[in-house]
Amino acid sequence: MEPSSGSRDARPTVTLVAAVLPAGGSGERLGGATPKQFCAVQGRPLVSYTVRAMERISWISNIIVVVSPENIETMKSIVEKYGHKRVTVVKGGITRHRSIFNGLKVFAENEFSNQLLQKPEVVIIHDAVRPFVEEDTLSKVVMAAKEHGAAGAIRPLVSTVIASTADGCLDHSLERARYRASEMPQAFLFDIIYEAYQQCTNYDLDYGTECLHLALKYCKTNAKLVEGTADLWKVTYKRDLQAAESIIKDNLSQQVCVITDVKEAVAQVGFRLHESLKNQIKVEAISISLSKNDSQLQNIFSGQCYNFVCVNDKKYAIQETQQLVDMLEKSNIALLYPVVLISVHLDISENISFSIGMEELTRIKKFAREMKKKNTLVYGLLIQYK
Repeated sequence: MEPSSGSRDARPTVTLVAAVLPAGGSGERLGGATPKQFCAVQGRPLVSYTVRAMERISWISNIIVVVSPENIETMKSIVEKYGHKRVTVVKGGITRHRSIFNGLKVFAENEFSNQLLQKPEVVIIHDAVRPFVEEDTLSKVVMAAKEHGAAGAIRPLVSTVIASTADGCLDHSLERARYRASEMPQAFLFDIIYEAYQQCTNYDLDYGTECLHLALKYCKTNAKLVEGTADLWKVTYKRDLQAAESIIKDNLSQQVCVITDVKEAVAQVGFRLHESLKNQIKVEAISISLSKNDSQLQNIFSGQCYNFVCVNDKKYAIQETQQLVDMLEKSNIALLYPVVLISVHLDISENISFSIGMEELTRIKKFAREMKKKNTLVYGLLIQYK
């Protein structure tokens, strides 16, 4: 698939890209009965945010989520509930490497899937508990993998690494400036990483942790290291869940969906609004007919956008606003976080009546008071022009 027009920087010139998300961990370090990838953050499982990050990128053709056997149905229900697309759920192994290998097999063997998925040129491997990966980072590691065979994101070490003696005393320390922390995402030419896993010993599969090392050990492929961003961290402990929730709340306040009617004049207003805001916040603009209950809008709701601008030129804007609010209520997103809806009514009629416009805004004001009780904040804006 070709990269989307939303790619901001360099786009990978790769014919087919897929992603494998290992999500089979038990969450032992987190504590509690629920594995961390299924813990709720803002009312939504953590793994769903990571899938959504991949799903938003049009040039990723398939997303393979590998979970432990007992969580297969849980993961499938998450995919269904949040409307995830291009996702295949695969049974994991008893270790991380065995799970990743199972994820790769859906492109080469029929053992873990009813039908073989098209083999990608490059495959991304990314932890399901790293939800904040950006398209630019993914694009960079994919392009580096195409050129070098393997690539991975790295970050500077925060703490000095030391080695201890058998009796618990300091042996030596590493020069921190010379070393880096290996992070995710990583990307590989599919044939290289699959061959590496095929040649793995049981010891590697059971005790290894670094995919880049396997490519080097078995395929003599030196991975290109790509400087990653600070948001590539992994949710490991309970405090990380709290930090993730804080970041998600901040992200929610920095994105808006502009919804317009399909009419040219109205759509043009939505486009100009998008162009004005896109350098300040994340903006998604769509032109749809609300009466058709558009699936694109449902996907936006499932992506947990909480700020909406609805632009229309209908005589009774309140009806359009009511339709959108009804859809929002059915999605239940207002149960988790306040929803903001700005209803913009364009009056482009020849005979403009200020009193009629004020009546419309008065109706919206009354409607807004009722919706505030349901955690939805409605605002009305009337624009009159000839």
